[in-house]
Amino acid sequence: MGSTGMHPMTTNRAIDFFDAQFRRQIGAAEFALNPFEAWALPHVRGRLLDLGCGLGNFSIAAARRASPVTALDGSQAAIDRITAVAEQERLPLVAEQVDFSTWRATEAFDTVAAIGLFMFFARPRALQLLDDALAHVAPGGVAIINVLTEGTTFLDMFEPAHYTLFRRDEIEARHPGWRVVASRDDVFPALGGTVKCFATRVVER
Repeated sequence: MGSTGMHPMTTNRAIDFFDAQFRRQIGAAEFALNPFEAWALPHVRGRLLDLGCGLGNFSIAAARRASPVTALDGSQAAIDRITAVAEQERLPLVAEQVDFSTWRATEAFDTVAAIGLFMFFARPRALQLLDDALAHVAPGGVAIINVLTEGTTFLDMFEPAHYTLFRRDEIEARHPGWRVVASRDDVFPALGGTVKCFATRVVER
């Protein structure tokens, strides 16, 4: 399963892990949407903020469907790739490198997506980012959130104590006033007999 997000620019292990993966994917021209992105794409509405956009496959796909997109990631190589595609295809897409350890949203969007980002932070910052993302969804808009959950045993990409495994129902339980539009829970095998457990939610304000 390819990854196009999960690059928070916070710890060396995460940075190195995804820089190497991004370089390999660019070299191999692997730009297909991952399963979560393909599932989430039909739920994008209006202006999209894509947090931890990685190589930008989701952002680019949304922009090709005429959604104005702001794509943010910690990898300059990823941002350069997105910018080049956006300029070549004249897409309504702006990409910027940011440090999510300190970043905060400053405006509202119709859709805020964070597919594979929040788990790369210690729990206080992970929850702060989640709350900030939902706080900047415009009325009637949606948030698309994908996180690793408890039960995950593949931890090679994390620095010790610099990650969060969410409870499976944590997104909807933390924000009970939101309507769950769509949800899925997945378990994927990983290296060394480990597993990755994911919760993905589309919630409407």
